[in-house]
Amino acid sequence: MRHAQGPLLTVDLTERTATTTPIDDRLDSFVGGRGLNTSLAYDRISSDADPLGPENRVYFSTGPMQYSTTSYTGRMAATSVSPLTDGLLSSNAGGFLSRNVTGAGYAAVELAGASDDLLAVHVREIGPDGEPDVRFEEVSDLEQSEVSAVSDRFAETHDLEPQHVACIGPAGENGVRFASVMTSDTRAFGRGGLGAVLGSKGVKALTFDGEADADLDLDWPDDAGEIHREAATSDSIMKRQGTTSVTELANEVDALPSYYFAETSFEGVEGISGDRVEEKKYKKGTCSSCAFACKLPTRDEETGVETEGPEFETVMAFGSNAGVDDVVDVMRANELCDELGMDTISCGDVVSMFLESEDEFGNAGLVRSLVEQIAYREGVGDKLAEGVHRAHEEFGADDWTVKGMEFSGHDGRALNGQGLAFATANRGADHMYGEFYPYEYPLVDPDDAFDPTGLDGKPPKLVEKENRNAVLDSAVVCKFSRGTVTDDHLAALLDADYDDLQSLGARVVALERAFNNARGFDREDDTLPYADAIEGFDAALSEYYAIRGWNDDGTVPGDAAGLGAERRPAGDD
Repeated sequence: MRHAQGPLLTVDLTERTATTTPIDDRLDSFVGGRGLNTSLAYDRISSDADPLGPENRVYFSTGPMQYSTTSYTGRMAATSVSPLTDGLLSSNAGGFLSRNVTGAGYAAVELAGASDDLLAVHVREIGPDGEPDVRFEEVSDLEQSEVSAVSDRFAETHDLEPQHVACIGPAGENGVRFASVMTSDTRAFGRGGLGAVLGSKGVKALTFDGEADADLDLDWPDDAGEIHREAATSDSIMKRQGTTSVTELANEVDALPSYYFAETSFEGVEGISGDRVEEKKYKKGTCSSCAFACKLPTRDEETGVETEGPEFETVMAFGSNAGVDDVVDVMRANELCDELGMDTISCGDVVSMFLESEDEFGNAGLVRSLVEQIAYREGVGDKLAEGVHRAHEEFGADDWTVKGMEFSGHDGRALNGQGLAFATANRGADHMYGEFYPYEYPLVDPDDAFDPTGLDGKPPKLVEKENRNAVLDSAVVCKFSRGTVTDDHLAALLDADYDDLQSLGARVVALERAFNNARGFDREDDTLPYADAIEGFDAALSEYYAIRGWNDDGTVPGDAAGLGAERRPAGDD
């Protein structure tokens, strides 16, 4: 099976040292990306680690596809214990950073310990003797700096463009539980608060500088060229509207959360639709090596606001869920979140919760003020920075989260399979973990579609999708390759049987679950605010566990994780 290349680079922030460890056997088993990160975290993070304490660790990695030049491969993975969910969480970001990490010669980078001073960690290409070249720079002058200011600083002082930089904004420094790690200024390791973890470690930025076209002996099949050609010639609406192309469809089928989840359709949807976003798009945008070019550089000439996006989830969170019906107002909120370093989904949902408590839906000026207050933990923003789960009671609101993570769009009350996917996802209420919604709108061939109502026949498909997505995240391949990177293509790219890939994905999901079980997660956490409204939910959940070979209480049997290594015991740092 093809896998990432190179050693693990461990950066000890407390001691300011860097060491390398060969991990060839682990790469053979877990390929790279999310799989590799999960296996490392399972071994090396204590089961009782404080997410914002020095004992937590962060892993950044690429996969084998970052050694190719085919489309859908400009992404990389990051993993840590989440300060939002308190469980193990992987996120991934697009852009151009992954090629620079790959060029530096490492399969993964591990951040351990914490610095008392604010640091930039500069990772350079591994030496011919295998010795790491890592430099620590104190950057107190960047304290509370916004993301673009960090990029500007390293462009000026180190001749590094934004695609070489992963950094946090003020939100990460201030411990906002849904702070992002940003790269290329506008691409985010968004969900789960990994930016707050970097902030707790005193890391303002990581930079990577290696030869992105490093000569590696990987023989790619013809499938790679076919995928690239199809991406280039596709007439997909996503090339014009990104994921906002689904906004009006979601509204039509009552799957567009609105007014802090009180409703599932929005009368102002036309003002935040894909057509409105397309009108603001002023050039093409893409990720490294990708010909699909689905990104959305947008600009409003009248106000001067310029951003990348918003994508559908941001349109939901800062648009319909906040009662805002002007796409320019959503663009402004999106731009603020990118600059301040916050997940737009969680931030939009927590702002919408506050708007409900104050009867201020539609107040776009208040929305922007709240975004800034959250990032700097000022006024009411200090409480909202804790996220919906920790703050909802104070504002008299319902807890619209799963495992502490705020909901994305594609409402499970209308798309019941996606509802089950929200519940089972190890990282919480995130649409891309199981990604069942395409089968229920549907966005797939009618022969592959499911009736959105009910859960009959859906658990087996959900297991397959979760496993496949874990493989994509390990490879690392963009999930927007749906319909282009077929099962046969994926197997050819990774030089493996598809059944073996399903086994890999199942093992990654089980490791995540086993880690979370050790932190107290079980069946009670696999639930929804509306679980009682979905017929057969409990039976479907039990069926899901049975297919995975897990216990009916949502825990993994001792031998099911299949890692072949002991967990680090609680309290062992």
